[in-house]
Amino acid sequence: MRTLFLVLVLANLVFFVWARYVAPPEAAADPVPLGRQIEPEKLKVIAPAELATLTGRPATAAAPVAMKCVEWGSFAPSDLPRAQNALEPLALGPRLAQRRTEEAAAWWVFIAPQANRPAALKKAAELKALAVEDYFIVQEDGPLRWAVSLGVYRTEESAQARLAALRDQGVRSAQVGARETGVPKIWLQVKGVDAALQGRLADIARTVEGTELRECAP
Repeated sequence: MRTLFLVLVLANLVFFVWARYVAPPEAAADPVPLGRQIEPEKLKVIAPAELATLTGRPATAAAPVAMKCVEWGSFAPSDLPRAQNALEPLALGPRLAQRRTEEAAAWWVFIAPQANRPAALKKAAELKALAVEDYFIVQEDGPLRWAVSLGVYRTEESAQARLAALRDQGVRSAQVGARETGVPKIWLQVKGVDAALQGRLADIARTVEGTELRECAP
């Protein structure tokens, strides 16, 4: 019995020496304390450019948002205030500008020439009574003298739309005719337009018959 006891003690002693000094460490075991591994005084925050240098790959920059120039028009000078009022809620400030041009108009809406100036003025008074403000009396010599113009347009479709609006206001004597002439027009340009703003501008443009929204040179 004593011999067996001594054998067991000797076996435990041999196992302790082997485990403590001979056996390799387990893969999951870490003999170094966590605090010594981190060494916070050696940590450093680096910029993306430095990261690119260390990794050999360029840092990825955010893609820039595409900004456009768009213009809305075209407008006769008398229609410009209405268009500007429609844009006021957007608070465009210095991004809003005007581009003035002269366009060839092939169609117009008009009331046939009157007998004389007093008759033309009477017709103009009738229009004003119907809340029609955009008109002028033709006074140049020729077959159209004393006619009352209610607008000139590039397309027949736009002229017909104007005529329909006048009909709704109670104007019965107006008509659409062909007329080649140059008329002053104004485009409203907006700089620095992103997709969201372009969508809002398109919604406003759809409310004004005969106008369009298109891209322009920045």
